[in-house]
Amino acid sequence: MIIDTLERAHRYSQLHPLFAPAFAFLVSTDLKALTSGRRELDGQRLIASIDHVTGLGRDRARLEAHRRYIDIQVAFEGWDEIGWRPLGACQQVDEIYDETRDVGFWKDPPDSWIVLPLGRFAIFFPEDAHAPLAGIGAVRKAVMKIAVGG
Repeated sequence: MIIDTLERAHRYSQLHPLFAPAFAFLVSTDLKALTSGRRELDGQRLIASIDHVTGLGRDRARLEAHRRYIDIQVAFEGWDEIGWRPLGACQQVDEIYDETRDVGFWKDPPDSWIVLPLGRFAIFFPEDAHAPLAGIGAVRKAVMKIAVGG
C-alpha cells in the first residue's frame, strides 16, 4: 500500500508501466464533470471507475482484495476513509474470490484506517485487503484499475 499526494504521483511511475497514464488521467481530467461509471482507458489494462456514493461507516465497510488489478483510489469531492489489513492476515472469508468480478471479501477487521482528503491517493496491491467507503457522508471518487501484468 502507498499513500501520497497527487502532486508527488510522478514518483511512482517506475513501479508499473500503467501508473503514469493512470495518474495523468487523474491530474488532467475534470473528474467533477464525469458521471458515475466505468471507462476503459486502455482496454481491460487500465480502467477508470467514477463513483458518487455515500460512505458506509467503519462498521459496514468490508475488507476486499483483488488478484488481477491494482487500485489507485482518490476522492475528488468529500473524503474517503479506507481500512487496511495485509491479505495474508485475513482469516474470515465473507465471500470467496469471484474471478469474474475480481474481488473477494473478508469479515476480519482492518488493522489500520486511512483518511483520504482531497489531493491524496492510496494504491492497493493484490496483497492489500482494503475496506473503502468507511467514512460517513457523500463522496465522489475515482478508482483506477490497473492490470497487474500490465
